[in-house]
Amino acid sequence: MSGMTTGHPTSLPLYAQVEEALVARITDGTYPPGSQLPNEASLLASFGISRTTLQKTVQNLIARGLIEIRRGKGTFVTQPRLAQPLTELSGFVEDMRAHGRRASARVLVKRIESASETVAARLSLKAGAPVVHIQRVRLADDTPLSFDETWLPADIGEQIIEDDLEAEPIFTLLEEKYGVPLLEAEYRLEAVAADKAVARALEIKTGSPVFRIERTSYRDGGRPVDYEKLHYRGDQIQFVTRLQRRKPAGS
Repeated sequence: MSGMTTGHPTSLPLYAQVEEALVARITDGTYPPGSQLPNEASLLASFGISRTTLQKTVQNLIARGLIEIRRGKGTFVTQPRLAQPLTELSGFVEDMRAHGRRASARVLVKRIESASETVAARLSLKAGAPVVHIQRVRLADDTPLSFDETWLPADIGEQIIEDDLEAEPIFTLLEEKYGVPLLEAEYRLEAVAADKAVARALEIKTGSPVFRIERTSYRDGGRPVDYEKLHYRGDQIQFVTRLQRRKPAGS
């Protein structure tokens, strides 16, 4: 059997032997993080195994978080999970640069619509007021990491919607192009299962774990200017913060 000679007897089932061999290649850098594995035909020929055996191996490696399948592209070695601090208001591009990752974006939707009650409340508008709604997939080194929905008041949003939102971050546009200072934000973070729309955008299975962050950003005068729902892949990122203990009363 090509590629499976280990030099010593083994009682491991065939799929586990292939799994060990692929893990070794990932660990020693033969297949570095972010790289694409050889296609199915190449792996079948290399290991001399059946498609069923290979499929079981691949599913085990996915379950271990070592590889991922990107629809229409192939199978890739996963990047190490990012540890993202929650200590200051920052945008996706800034965060990825801090991690040494290349950020990019795909715009799925940008339109003017009537604000729902939730969106209106977050932006201090009347329900039904016009707002700009933007949907983007945010990528780190070409791996989909976050599915972002953004709502902006119409007065500023109608300007931003004309910009190149695949190249220019909204935070940068607000601050540097339109002179809107961002001073603080409120975060609400929860763990949820990806629905069909989120799963499709992030190229993961429906029901996969994601972090959902609701973030409302405020400008000077405490005025809300940007409301977002950010859906981060749970297998790609963790959020870290450091808290000080409040001194008990009377201590």
